[in-house]
Amino acid sequence: MNLTPTNPMRVVLLSILLFEAIAFALAVPVMIRVSGVGLGASLGFAGGAALLALVATAMMRRPVGYPLGWLTQVVGLTLGFLTPAMFLVGLLFLALWVLTFVLGKRLEAQWRAHGS
Repeated sequence: MNLTPTNPMRVVLLSILLFEAIAFALAVPVMIRVSGVGLGASLGFAGGAALLALVATAMMRRPVGYPLGWLTQVVGLTLGFLTPAMFLVGLLFLALWVLTFVLGKRLEAQWRAHGS
């Protein structure tokens, strides 16, 4: 479940992961102030999710990058169990990820059909 290295949608997927890292890091104070989650748990879960998104971004050129990207989407959704707003944020990022991935696959199919 990956895209070819020349697929322009890879750049969009990388951007999504970077924005997820930012959103997950910003979720830390929300978890603490709004949801009453402890500092350690907030840093552990949301900080860990942000770190996962950054690692997935860095690994997108390797075979393990895409599975890490998909895992990041799952982790983003599960942050909603700590702060309900993250269900919406995670769902939006998941929708962007899936849409971008599907469009990337369609591009590849068109390239194969036209022999490019």
